[in-house]
Amino acid sequence: MSSEPTGKTATGEERTASGNGFGIDTWISLKRWLVKTSRSPFVTFSSLVQPIIFFVLIAAVLGAVADGVLAEAYSGDVHYVTFLTPAIVIQSALAAAAVSGIGLVKDMETGMFDTILVSPIDRRAMLLGKVLSEVCRVVVQTLIIVVLGYLMLRYAAGDSSSVYLRTGVSGIVGIAAVAVLFSLIFMAFSNVVALVTRDEEATILIANLLTFPLLFISSAFLPLDVLPGWIQRVAVVNPVTYGVDGIRAVMLDADVMTVFDVTAFTGLWNTVVPAVAVLALFTIVLGTVATHLLTSAWKAEVQ
Repeated sequence: MSSEPTGKTATGEERTASGNGFGIDTWISLKRWLVKTSRSPFVTFSSLVQPIIFFVLIAAVLGAVADGVLAEAYSGDVHYVTFLTPAIVIQSALAAAAVSGIGLVKDMETGMFDTILVSPIDRRAMLLGKVLSEVCRVVVQTLIIVVLGYLMLRYAAGDSSSVYLRTGVSGIVGIAAVAVLFSLIFMAFSNVVALVTRDEEATILIANLLTFPLLFISSAFLPLDVLPGWIQRVAVVNPVTYGVDGIRAVMLDADVMTVFDVTAFTGLWNTVVPAVAVLALFTIVLGTVATHLLTSAWKAEVQ
């Protein structure tokens, strides 16, 4: 197919190169980023292996202590492994999303970013393919952690799957959906950091600095009402709280919102609907900033 380079017309308007079509360009970009991710052991370790290790250790260390707290909060029928699983799902999604900008920085450092800009590929497809590759990784990691949680619960307490995931197969879809929506927030944030710093080490450092403070200043590891008052106040503006509570509500088929009371819906929806709304707001705000910075970078490179 014929193609023409991206540039500007005589009137100064930006012209987009013609290529294989949006769908094919997206598929090409998706494959490229999936292959690139598979060749990066750091990404695999930080986003999957590390949360799994953390899952096993936290369940072993805090399990005996936390079961007493959970007995009061959930009438004694929630095992700590079940309570902890949403936190590890969110930790894994956060770890996967927070390193999203590293690939962009590497493309800038190696000159691949400039090469792509002058190629016939649709820029929107290039961005969508990158996002989809990261979404695929988040979904796969989420499923692995959910299965691991079930196996840990069977080993620890011999409980059935109905106690572990009370919403059944549809609950798995809900868990993955909340995890993906949550991950989009930090994909956007990571790419903002990458575009501002254009430095791989800075992007990695900020990603690592964010992960654990955000997890501990939330309802991830213990019910929020047993934590210090300042943590409860900060948790209101922490997206981790809404991601964890959203997934926990799906797993327990119950209203578990910890930062404010919602009674407009019924059951788990009193948690899921506001949690999704807050996560969507974070995604829109940070996504807009990331898109603006990326568009500015495109224009600067083309000029």
